[in-house]
Amino acid sequence: MKVWTIANQKGGVGKTTTVASLAGSLAKRGQRVLMIDTDPHASLGYYLGIDSEEVPGSLYDVFLAHKALSAEFVKQHIIPTAVEGIDLLPSTMALATIDRSLGHQQGMGLILKKSLSLVQDDYDVALIDCPPVLGVLMVNALAASEHIIVPVQTEFLAIKGLDRMIKTMILMGRSKKIKYSFTVVPTMYDRRTKASASALQHLRGEYAEHLWPDVVPIDTKFRDASLAHLPASHYAVHSRGVKAYERLLDYLLVGALSHDTLS
Repeated sequence: MKVWTIANQKGGVGKTTTVASLAGSLAKRGQRVLMIDTDPHASLGYYLGIDSEEVPGSLYDVFLAHKALSAEFVKQHIIPTAVEGIDLLPSTMALATIDRSLGHQQGMGLILKKSLSLVQDDYDVALIDCPPVLGVLMVNALAASEHIIVPVQTEFLAIKGLDRMIKTMILMGRSKKIKYSFTVVPTMYDRRTKASASALQHLRGEYAEHLWPDVVPIDTKFRDASLAHLPASHYAVHSRGVKAYERLLDYLLVGALSHDTLS
């Protein structure tokens, strides 16, 4: 099972849209996909029409039971979505208390990695949606991942958030003596504005080694798809945004994972 984490320490850059879009495209290709929502705001669940406060169990329960996890227990907290081939390990607002209640305990950074290892034979790809805050939840998501996808809105403030995200990966990598493999994905690109063009030029100059050489454009179909509680790939298959994520998926599956490593 491939495990990809979608992370950035700035909100509003397209993380949840990226998770939903990649999941939809993977499912259309016949892949079994598990989405994991580690953001207490539970945007990923709401995107697909799932109310986090009405689910029978969530990732929070998995964290609480971390000392006695079993495959059966993890599977009991995974729920099917309305999209064939896509399941969800949902979030809940209670996750916001994890740092305070459990963050001091030994081994808290590896709970998600352990949980996914218990269900790895049931899925082809796991996609982890992260909160924009460095804490136990993001640490878990990064530790569980074999590749990190960093969506970056093509505007100046979002690029500053990218700098923080990369510094976080460097620090975590040093502490764990590993090198993180990652791809920077320019999102919300508006070719009509100088701001988008300038931001993209900066990304190409500063992060060329790790940058996906394409962009996800501004596309209102993403908003419409979320209102319909469907991945855009299942709502507007021919939209330019969906086609961009298809190209990104091809890039990730074929080339990026072999060479984009943080040193």
